[in-house]
Amino acid sequence: KCGSCGPGYASPLDAMKGPREEIIYVPCIYRNTGRNIPDFLATVDVDPKSPCYSQVIHRLPMPNVGDELHHSGWNVCSSCFWDPTRKRNRLVLPSLISSRIYVVDVGTDPRAPRLFKVVNPEDVFWKCGLGYPHTSHCLGSGEVMISTLGDPAGNGKGGFILLDAETFEVKGTWEKGDEVPPMGYDFWYQPRHNVLISTEWGVPKILGYGFDPNDLGKGRYGRRLNVWDWSTHRYIQAIDVGEDSAPLEIRFLHDPSASQGFVGCTISSAIHRFYKTERGDWAAEKVIQVPSKKVEGWLLPEMPGFITDILISLDDRFLYFSNWIHGDVRQYDISDPRNPRLVGQVFVGGSIAKGGPVRVCEDEELQSQPEPFVIQGKKVAGGPQMIQLSLDGKRLYVSTSLYSAWDRQFYPDLIRDGSVMLQLDVDTEKGGLAVNPKFLVDFGKEPGGPCLAHEMRYPGGDCTSDIWV
Repeated sequence: KCGSCGPGYASPLDAMKGPREEIIYVPCIYRNTGRNIPDFLATVDVDPKSPCYSQVIHRLPMPNVGDELHHSGWNVCSSCFWDPTRKRNRLVLPSLISSRIYVVDVGTDPRAPRLFKVVNPEDVFWKCGLGYPHTSHCLGSGEVMISTLGDPAGNGKGGFILLDAETFEVKGTWEKGDEVPPMGYDFWYQPRHNVLISTEWGVPKILGYGFDPNDLGKGRYGRRLNVWDWSTHRYIQAIDVGEDSAPLEIRFLHDPSASQGFVGCTISSAIHRFYKTERGDWAAEKVIQVPSKKVEGWLLPEMPGFITDILISLDDRFLYFSNWIHGDVRQYDISDPRNPRLVGQVFVGGSIAKGGPVRVCEDEELQSQPEPFVIQGKKVAGGPQMIQLSLDGKRLYVSTSLYSAWDRQFYPDLIRDGSVMLQLDVDTEKGGLAVNPKFLVDFGKEPGGPCLAHEMRYPGGDCTSDIWV
């Protein structure tokens, strides 16, 4: 790393040579748990040489109740690498339900973050006409951009909030023009191809009450990848990936020259590769399909995998994703992006374990139902959800909470027992995943009572927050 350069790393391959992670920030949620206390940001020690290894070493409670902290992002990242005046010292924490945006100072004392600023929802509502903020990405322009799920009333609407990366004042919306997508969720941008692509989860006021199969087929869940012109900020194309597919996390390959990437579709349990065509527009093709299992004793007669998070290693060699309902984490070799090859798989919870209420009647993939997942004497409730990979690609961290309203519905034990954070060891040569038996963060033992741990971020950047331009 150049001593006179700015935050992050010059390239994804340079980032792979960065220092090993020592702490991880994890938003922890109390909404829908029956405990009327604020969500908090946990600092977890992940240094195996530390006496506090795999423990929560600091908790920063938010000043309000019912926020539903969800995803987070940085004030600056590797998109600003060549600007020595900038520092990655603020973590931006949007609240999915309250529409507040918290800015946390992680620069003064990284092991004990403190609250820096609160952006009130009224500022977002009045200046942007948006609500339900989700994904935060830093821009090379010195701004922070946050995607949203809808408007202030809870109707679907895809849009983006712009914050000043120093003052964190709301500047307005990023998008221009009258046409906007009917829904929003995640996004990634690739300036060298003059493109931003966003995804769609569902209508916020529908999602807030849980998953109802009666909502399917009524246009309440997303089905499109939405393409934007990066330079004009205008919505230019929709790519249909199937009714009620609910495309969530989207990742371009990390190579800033790459014109392709992958998106995980939750309800349809498929991975689509999206790419730039010879005509200059964008298209998508399904490259992985997780088969549903025919079951008894569950919400529906067929159980989807429910792909809820994906990421790509910094060398663009491996794709990882979690099946929140089936309970497995998968690793695919994407050396040939059109033909991903499964090279690693491990079950760490889920709804199909032996001895549970669900009986699998027909399964295209497994010969028998997996054993219940127990680590350090604890039977893990819920399934693998958010994932984060170490810079060198050798450690994959996993948390088990998706969204409190859906946690309560699909995994009542998760509300009672709290979620966990796990670490998987990764074979980066041939592929393969194995649970590290020495690592367990049990959020069921929190002082305020069991809570729901969600996304994970390292102070030095990671596989899902850094974008190179």
